Amino acid sequence: MKNIPFYPADILLPPQVTEKWPVIACDQFTSEPEYWKAAGEFVGDAPSTLKITLPEVWLTSSDVEKRTEAVNSEMKKYLASGVLTEYKNAVVYVERTQPDGRVRRGVVGAVDLSEYDYTPGAKTMIRATEGTVLSRIPPRVKIRKDAPLELPHIMILIDDPDNTVIPKNPDGSILYDTDLMAGGGHIRGSLVSESGVKNIISALENLAGDRESPLLFAVGDGNHSLATAKACVSEEFPLSRFALAEVVNIHDPALDFEPIYRVVFGVDPADIIAAAKRHFGAGNEKTVKCLYNEGEDEITVNGLPAGAVQSFIDEYLTARPDSYCDYIHGEDTVRKLSSEKNTVGFLFDGIGKSELFPYVEKYGSLPRKTFSMGEARDKRYYMECRKIR
Repeated sequence: MKNIPFYPADILLPPQVTEKWPVIACDQFTSEPEYWKAAGEFVGDAPSTLKITLPEVWLTSSDVEKRTEAVNSEMKKYLASGVLTEYKNAVVYVERTQPDGRVRRGVVGAVDLSEYDYTPGAKTMIRATEGTVLSRIPPRVKIRKDAPLELPHIMILIDDPDNTVIPKNPDGSILYDTDLMAGGGHIRGSLVSESGVKNIISALENLAGDRESPLLFAVGDGNHSLATAKACVSEEFPLSRFALAEVVNIHDPALDFEPIYRVVFGVDPADIIAAAKRHFGAGNEKTVKCLYNEGEDEITVNGLPAGAVQSFIDEYLTARPDSYCDYIHGEDTVRKLSSEKNTVGFLFDGIGKSELFPYVEKYGSLPRKTFSMGEARDKRYYMECRKIR
């Protein structure tokens, strides 16, 4: 029988969670600083995960070190002042009501980072589904290395067509039940009983089966956060070997796969579109829309559109250091951003969720930023915390 790398954790939460506590994953709305400013105004002086995370929109700001120090200081304050209550050896069952009204279910616990590997060809039980950009890890290590707490926006997928792992009616006490800020829907979390946790582990063991190198957990969201946690593992701090994450069944009917689109800033639309047409040629099997302030055009590509378009953009921007690409969730946001001058958005179809596990098993990771699990406001909100030092 295999050792399943999912465990209960000592989870920290406020004794009473209000709408101001949970905030959306830090890698959302990276081209919309107004979202984060509005979140700050909404939170005000109240305790909030907004104050103990660093939105990526500020990651390249000139005061990022000051912001990081403020995050760590606030974490220490929350630990010292009784803002957080600890639940020992806990697994949390989560019901997330998305903005469209559908309910997505998951369980939060700790995964063993010794069974996580993002390198191509990895045969560990926890694997990345998309390419990992190594340059994105060091800035995140600077944030995590001195932090006393971790908060996950990581969502890990299981391929469980018979819905055997995630309990439908756990019998534990309610930990939180609140709306989510900025149109994020609602969330309800409860403790899973000791017997319920045993059932989860047993079901995961059955999923792994007798395969020599099973892909049990596929990282759906937060891969760079998990890679950062792996980089920060230290023998000095044994808790650092683990990372909190929410496990979700890829077959959950409320879980959608959406493409992550590309928007390129600081370019001449006519030039980049003409270059793309030369690069790809005509008559390929898949269509990509190119949006800009004067209208739209299209190109055709073969293979996975996200990978094909990204490869072209990387090559095109090599000689244009003042231009850059951002990764955008939601067609409406792409259209809004592409209405600005010197900006081009690329819209295309994504991979189906039923294709994910077979693809990763056969080929390894997808090209980076290929898919998103739902729209931006469907993403995981920070909620549970855990001491890591």
